[in-house]
Amino acid sequence: MSDSNNKLTTSQGTPVPNDLNTMTAGKNGPALMQDIHLFDKLAHFDRERIPERVVHAKGAGAWGYFEVTHDVTKYTRAKFLSEVGKRTEVFARFSTVGGEKGSADTERDPRGFAVKFYTEEGNYDLVGNNTPVFFVRDPLKFPDFIHTQKRNPATNLKDPDMFWDFLSLTPESIHQVTVLFSDRGTPNGYRNMNGYSGHTFMWYNEKNEYVWVKIHFKTEQGSKTFTRDEAGKLAGDDPDFATRDLYNSIKDGNSPAWKVYVQIMTPEQVEKYRFNSFDITKVWPHKDAPLIPVGRMVLNRNPKNYFADTEQAAFSPGTVVPGIAPSPDKMLQGRLFSYHDTHRHRLGGNYHLIPVNAPRVSGEHSYHRDGAMRTDDNGAGGPNYWPNSFSGPAPDASYAEPPVPLTGVIDRFSFDLTDDDFVQPAALYREVMTDTDRANLVSNIVAHLKNAQLRLQKRQTALFYKVDKDYGERVAKGLGLPVDEIAKLAAMTQEDRVKATA
Repeated sequence: MSDSNNKLTTSQGTPVPNDLNTMTAGKNGPALMQDIHLFDKLAHFDRERIPERVVHAKGAGAWGYFEVTHDVTKYTRAKFLSEVGKRTEVFARFSTVGGEKGSADTERDPRGFAVKFYTEEGNYDLVGNNTPVFFVRDPLKFPDFIHTQKRNPATNLKDPDMFWDFLSLTPESIHQVTVLFSDRGTPNGYRNMNGYSGHTFMWYNEKNEYVWVKIHFKTEQGSKTFTRDEAGKLAGDDPDFATRDLYNSIKDGNSPAWKVYVQIMTPEQVEKYRFNSFDITKVWPHKDAPLIPVGRMVLNRNPKNYFADTEQAAFSPGTVVPGIAPSPDKMLQGRLFSYHDTHRHRLGGNYHLIPVNAPRVSGEHSYHRDGAMRTDDNGAGGPNYWPNSFSGPAPDASYAEPPVPLTGVIDRFSFDLTDDDFVQPAALYREVMTDTDRANLVSNIVAHLKNAQLRLQKRQTALFYKVDKDYGERVAKGLGLPVDEIAKLAAMTQEDRVKATA
């Protein structure tokens, strides 16, 4: 293969200088619209599956309400959070991530945890997972990561080599890998799992004072999981277990509920924090940012029609209301574009008018017009442009977000390659997990990793060793790998480790 044929290009044939780091304003700044490669890559990725969702294809949903239980008005001006006792209608959708629509509910996979709040100021979407961290922290890597979790393009089979090749080349994934291969990767239904925003968001009050927050949904049913053997048996006996469990629970009057909390940091705390506060591969330990109670979510009504509600529900972290705004988190910045874009592809340009997605309380008052499946009066005879002097809806400057200082040169910044990626999974392994948890974790990893090539086994096991010596040694022994060789690989730089296992 000639050098010219081996150069990565955009879809238009332009050489790509960097495929790992999104262009940002400053090292930790927000992503830039001028990063044409990022949007080219995400836009194509969003359109790879028709009509099934690219990710989160199989899911279950329910209607319910959110009730404020604690006063948080000093932090946010969001009206649906303005008064203790206030209730807001919600629709929630839970899902597996990597599997197709016909996959088993109990497969090892993160679970999507999405909630749409129908507020008087428009819809607000909380789009998270049942894990507080994720595999990658730059949106340029997301399509590649998902490809490795899907099927081999030649065999159309799940491919352990693809799976572990990418992860072993991406050390930032080690925290989420450790969570995924614990029993938390096989939750006992949707009712018995927690939900997390993962990303950091801004909350701001009437004075435009702002804080940074992470959001947690804690199940009142108790967090329950399956072992690998239990999950595997159910995958064959009842592949729709979680879907059936949620539906029947609500039908029988056992409404599942979650208590909702936030973690809060001030801008000054974020600036000085020991970890990058906007890195989705990291958590904020509760001793640094304690949980603050906010409210309670109850799901008490099943959809009348699965397709009309659950299948057509469209969530986006970019759907926010006054009082809530995004953070500079690079992954979040990519999702702000990608989610709306994939909904337009999957459901059409007017997906926001489908009843489950429509702003049920505030209504829509925009200058969007026409397009396929326009289901309302299309603005009737009113003006379709702004500014106008015919009483059309006008912007209101009082809803502006607080200004945030931003400086920095434009470049594709990589995260510093330090051992920070191993600190939090080490604490998880040593301090949070029980002996049984650790034994199951190692057993789950060995059962999957043993199917990958030997060189990939060694490279990945070296990352486990870097997290914790005991962790790495136990995986190595389970795979029959020489522990001394794994220790040497773990001591290398990532670049040298990759060369040594090429």
